[in-house]
Amino acid sequence: MTAQTPPTPSFRDPRLPFAKRIDDLLARLTLDERIAFLHQFTPAVERLGIAAFRTGQEALHGVAWMGPATVFPQAVGLGATWNDDLVRRIGEAVSAETRAMRARDDRVGLNVWSPTVNLLRHPLWGRGEEGYSEDPKLTSAIATAYTRGLRGDHPTYWRTAPVLKHWLAHNNETHRDTTSSSVRPRVLHEYDLRAFRETVEAGAVAGVMPAYNLVNGRPNHVSPYLREHLRTWTDQELLVCSDAGAPSNLVDSEHYFDTHEEATAAAVLAGVDSFTDHGTDSSKIVERVRGALVQGLLSEADIDEAVRRQLAIRFRLGEFDPRLDPYAGTVDFDTAAHRALAQKSAEQAVVLLKNEGLLPLGPEVRVAAVGLLADECKLDWYSGTLLHRSTPLEGLYERFGADRVDFAEGVDRVRLRTSSGAFLRVPVAENAAEDTADEARGAEGALDPALLAGRTDLPPLTADAVGSELALIDWGEGVLTLRAPDGRYLSVADDGYVRASADQPGGWVVQETFRLEPSESHENGHLLKHTGTGRYVCVAADGVKVAAQDPRDAEIFELELAERGEDAVTRVAAAADVVLVFAGNDPHINGRETQDRTTLRLPAHQERLLRAARAANPNTALVLVSAYPYAVDHADLPAALWTAHGGQAAGTALARVLSGDVSPAGRLPQTWYADDADLPDLLDYDVIGSRQTYLYFEGTPLFPFGHGLSYASFAYEGLEHRTAEDTVRVSFTVTNTSSRPADEVAQLYLRAVDPSVPRPRRELAAHHRLRLAPGASTELTFALPPAAFAFWDVAHGRRRVEPGSYELLVGASSEDIRLRTTIELTGEAAGPRAVHVLGLTAADFDDQRNTEIVDRTKVSGDAVTPLDGGTGELVFRACDFGTGVSGVSADLAGEGVVEISLVGGPPPTVLTLPPTKGPYDYTTVAADFTADGVHDVHLRLRGPLRLAQVGFSG
Repeated sequence: MTAQTPPTPSFRDPRLPFAKRIDDLLARLTLDERIAFLHQFTPAVERLGIAAFRTGQEALHGVAWMGPATVFPQAVGLGATWNDDLVRRIGEAVSAETRAMRARDDRVGLNVWSPTVNLLRHPLWGRGEEGYSEDPKLTSAIATAYTRGLRGDHPTYWRTAPVLKHWLAHNNETHRDTTSSSVRPRVLHEYDLRAFRETVEAGAVAGVMPAYNLVNGRPNHVSPYLREHLRTWTDQELLVCSDAGAPSNLVDSEHYFDTHEEATAAAVLAGVDSFTDHGTDSSKIVERVRGALVQGLLSEADIDEAVRRQLAIRFRLGEFDPRLDPYAGTVDFDTAAHRALAQKSAEQAVVLLKNEGLLPLGPEVRVAAVGLLADECKLDWYSGTLLHRSTPLEGLYERFGADRVDFAEGVDRVRLRTSSGAFLRVPVAENAAEDTADEARGAEGALDPALLAGRTDLPPLTADAVGSELALIDWGEGVLTLRAPDGRYLSVADDGYVRASADQPGGWVVQETFRLEPSESHENGHLLKHTGTGRYVCVAADGVKVAAQDPRDAEIFELELAERGEDAVTRVAAAADVVLVFAGNDPHINGRETQDRTTLRLPAHQERLLRAARAANPNTALVLVSAYPYAVDHADLPAALWTAHGGQAAGTALARVLSGDVSPAGRLPQTWYADDADLPDLLDYDVIGSRQTYLYFEGTPLFPFGHGLSYASFAYEGLEHRTAEDTVRVSFTVTNTSSRPADEVAQLYLRAVDPSVPRPRRELAAHHRLRLAPGASTELTFALPPAAFAFWDVAHGRRRVEPGSYELLVGASSEDIRLRTTIELTGEAAGPRAVHVLGLTAADFDDQRNTEIVDRTKVSGDAVTPLDGGTGELVFRACDFGTGVSGVSADLAGEGVVEISLVGGPPPTVLTLPPTKGPYDYTTVAADFTADGVHDVHLRLRGPLRLAQVGFSG
């Protein structure tokens, strides 16, 4: 007798379609096993030979958090390249390194949480560095390119499975888990949804991550839009992964549900498939799902639907077909090609903002490199650990020679004297662990770098008669860093002692920043407050520590200034032919995840350095290295550039652009405003009503969207268009009229000439980055589908192309238009709102004042309420009452009054709402109301009420 080989389970049979294999595997999993799959850290099922699985691997511009990897420019810098093909290749490199790293460290996941497609609506948003652009078309183009690179090109198997972040309308860190973005239907469809939709429809997206915030009063983690919109855009199964801790927020901070069982059930029913909560501990989520099942809030079928989506991703990643997975043996890591790509992307991200002939620098020039960013290669929260490092100063040394480049960082050099007359001293680290002394934070990798602790193997600061000279940098808003003579930053570990232990400021809670507060008891004294703990610095016998909560118990320090930063800058600037002032931000300070910026202005410390350099030498160029736009007065500067933090090759790239080895061709992916006064409130998401972004802004920007200069010159000519099968084909020729090879970014915009509703001043329809030799020409052709000309018609609840004239504009930026022509489109005519039949949905207004959109129920639907329970107004244009109506009714909740009036009509009809039980307890209030024909309708809302619908009868 010989033992028979057991049959191969169907889920392991590669000849079967994935859907049948998933059905088979689901049927084999017990209910407890399926429930466990709903947590981010899915356990192994050993009896079936199924490995553990983790959703979520950060990969925004390189593999993040898991140790050394190739670091590309920040996402906003990739957006500034305007180069889809380049970004696709970066995606390929990042996904290859993800595979290679996983082969040696199974903590590295293949479900990558990237890219971020939130639009850069507001330049003070703390996470602006993570997005690509303020424009939905450019954002979707770059995101599509990146996801295609991450996915790979195999028809069946994926190299990695990208998840888009953060669904939806998420542009504020201030109270991000409790604020609601009021998004009217036109903004929803034309702006916020569009970037997600076009990227998902391109076919290389595995899922999305809902954002922490609420939209129209409802948390994104229970958003009906996941089913109503997202899942209708593709036939593929999409995995929805919660953001970290957000499922618990539904109860704990948002108080949207009374119990976690209710909240978890609502999230599953809305479409959340994987819960990122409580770190690696899945027990709480498992307990909540079980409780929801027992209470009848969920069914096994609901669980199966979520598990099916996770399994669909795992099958696509080749987990169950290791011999067929074409990416299983990927070993490409830190290759020469990846290093070259990192440099190329950093070069292409540089934007030349202004140039009056100062640049490029001549070969024999003597350069002064000054400023706080001159010798820095900064990383952000979503960076990997650097394998290679290039600062601007190092790049200039390499390009021009160290003997032709002078450097002044511009820090203030100080000593801190205690009340006893001693000075703070940084002791020599004689007994520090040698194996970690030079290791950068996070080099070992961490699933959650927020849990990385500060070093305690170094001696804490002490005080003596001599002390140590410290480099003081004021990053703005009173936030300081202090650096020891050996280059390490003063930091505070869990034991509360102050040590010179950090290679850079960083961490989820930054432990390297301080504030100086005036002492009330000492005329020249200051208290040193540690921002991470909120405690004050004290000097004790065993060392310097943060211990005092009460300012009266804090040490009083006097600052003894050894050298002002501007004095050092003036010295080297006066001796140079050209001064390069490197200014900008540290991505972990004053503008990052959890913290929005408060101003567009450069920090005062850096303004002082810029003024000192300019006063000492008129040949001064400003080089901004930052994650965000700044409002900088450049009137007396002959040149200015901007680049995002450019990753490992940032310095080399900048030097090559400054020297002219590379002609700059980066373009601004967002508007640079001239003043804080140009900005709407950070929480105002109505880009149409408040005239935000280049689409609607009517002021004069500091630098417009799409702006970027070149060392070359280009001519545009021969604009032609033709329409065939509803597609408008636009062609024109670009010629390099200079004597140097260079890139150009050709941009095509469109504008509705006489729209019936407010439309963008101009709107990006297509773009292409091309390289041309001197004298060479290229004809470009773009095909514009009807959707490019459409808007969301709130009166009829659909996208519509309005008949009429449309202007086509071609040029080098949104304001540098070289060619234009007008076309006529037949479009689709639409009549007025048939309110005598359909009534009015409150959120479908044409205009509003002092209102916000809120949730009609916790499951779906919208209502409108006055801000803060005051008085608000809604306007509905061209409402058709037919041959006449005699009554009006309104679905209302809360308490207050609704006044309904017609422009030029009789006095308002008043609907009075007595108090209802709660905000979701709607009642219908009716009154007599007569109207016929077509009129504009005004609704005035008074008091804390919610209006969902208005109907007309008779």
